[in-house]
Amino acid sequence: MVELKTDTSVDAMYEAGQVVARALTAVQEAAGVGVSLLELDEVAHQVLRDAGAGSPFLGYRPSFAPVPFPAVICASVNDAIVHGIPTGYRLRDGDLVSIDFGAELGGWVGDSAISFVVGTPRPADLHLVETAERALAAGIEAAVVGNRIGDIAHAIGTVCREAGYGIPDGFGGHGIGRRMHEDPPVPNEGRPGRGLPLRHGMALAIEPMLIAGGTDEYHAAADGWTLRTNDGTRAAHAEHTVAITDAGPRILTAR
Repeated sequence: MVELKTDTSVDAMYEAGQVVARALTAVQEAAGVGVSLLELDEVAHQVLRDAGAGSPFLGYRPSFAPVPFPAVICASVNDAIVHGIPTGYRLRDGDLVSIDFGAELGGWVGDSAISFVVGTPRPADLHLVETAERALAAGIEAAVVGNRIGDIAHAIGTVCREAGYGIPDGFGGHGIGRRMHEDPPVPNEGRPGRGLPLRHGMALAIEPMLIAGGTDEYHAAADGWTLRTNDGTRAAHAEHTVAITDAGPRILTAR
């Protein structure tokens, strides 16, 4: 069932979303050659503490997971697409990093993700990240009253496919509100004019995921969480929490 949020609830979600925005900014600023993923997790954790917010990631255990998630960020490096568990791995020059982060504040959740390159970037990686951001922007632009979920999916998928990138099958965005994952699912590829109509008060986490090699194939790593590309090529992830309003899409996790 899709819950329509009141305008007051959307304002409260914005407050949670701004905690997410501050944490992602802090993590990107802290990331550098020699910095460990666990150190980045602590940076984000401190932002939560300072805000009096909780983590919807820490301890989260969906049906596919062998263990609860042990951190407040997902840190996915190079060929890791999403759900990377922070470890003692220290970032190297040229690493492509995707950070996914959520915050719970006052009973409402925000969720967002960014991708960036540490140190000296490769042009191909910059293009991949830029395309992920363009796909996200296209999805958000389609998130208007009167459109349907399929219009968001089609907008995202068109940007990704025209750039020659793969889209991991079965993973995409989702509704969000009191819980991190709510109805409806928001695919990253689909047919326009299909699916649930978009209404004022809906809140969605829109999140394109791109595979540089152009295939859609991936596998779960030994930790049971991290999804990696089958062809070993790099991946990028971008995400915002967005409210559907009569005045247009409102980005609640805007940085």
